[in-house]
Amino acid sequence: MIRAGIIGGSGYTGGELIRILLNHPQVTIDFVFSTTKAGKSVTIAHPDLLGQTSLEFTGKIDSTIDVVFLCLGHGNSTKFLSENIFSDNTRVIDLSNDFRLQKDATLNGKNFVYGLPELHKKKIQEAIHIANPGCFATAIQLALLPLAKAKKLGKNVHINAVTGSTGAGVSPSPTSHFSWRNNNISWYKPFTHQHLGEIMESLRSFDANIGELFFIPNRGNFTRGILATAYTQFKGSEEDAVALFEDYYLDAPFTNICETPIHLKQVVNSNQCHIHLHKHDDTLLITSAIDNLLKGASGQAVQNMNLLFGFNEEEGIKLKAGVF
Repeated sequence: MIRAGIIGGSGYTGGELIRILLNHPQVTIDFVFSTTKAGKSVTIAHPDLLGQTSLEFTGKIDSTIDVVFLCLGHGNSTKFLSENIFSDNTRVIDLSNDFRLQKDATLNGKNFVYGLPELHKKKIQEAIHIANPGCFATAIQLALLPLAKAKKLGKNVHINAVTGSTGAGVSPSPTSHFSWRNNNISWYKPFTHQHLGEIMESLRSFDANIGELFFIPNRGNFTRGILATAYTQFKGSEEDAVALFEDYYLDAPFTNICETPIHLKQVVNSNQCHIHLHKHDDTLLITSAIDNLLKGASGQAVQNMNLLFGFNEEEGIKLKAGVF
């Protein structure tokens, strides 16, 4: 058994991480750190865990922990790791965007590997520090990486993706509370979303000549999940594209190519990514769907942990709830 610590466990990703690790056969949760809820029961923040754990939030950390997950707001992980030193053997998995870009991947001489298993599995297995990918970035990269590797990604790629309200975090905001979000949809950060940087770095690791990504993110009137559609020119048949994707994801247990059009309920409450391909004239439409809190955050973090410690990649995160 390995001992895990969670920093910032009161938010949505922290709650999902606690739930997964409580049921992981290879892990015991040593502490859940929170400066605002120290001494209070974890179930105060996560009532769905009532009856499953007696854990309490704490304001203290154990620096000898086997693995620590950072579920902090963007920009706060750098500060926390600068103020709190863990042992050289402690694996660090950061769920913020602090270390995802190559220019930001080193802190105090320690290098963070970009933790998308479908791209860097071998590097992850040999790493100590992991930068967990963003949710939009995961859905979009999984839709485009096979084309980039084959150098068959068109000059321009148009992407439209819609995400659930949990993507905005647990703290209410003018665009996340129920009265505004319900029966509503809107775009935000058109062409400038912060996940574009990590997406482009991954795609250009295969093909330095990739053109522009025109990405429009949307707020959906549901709680969890991301449905992304991307289209680009493709020279070849739909069957050619399917074969290319199936070959790329041959060793990716959580990414599946679907014969029929996909929808969010196929993947919500799972660590799965489902992908569908459709060819229209010379244009290829790629649709991908993930749960933003699982494959887009906490589930993928545990997938990375499994790879770091030599566990089965699917350990503790294979099952999902029913479709309806």
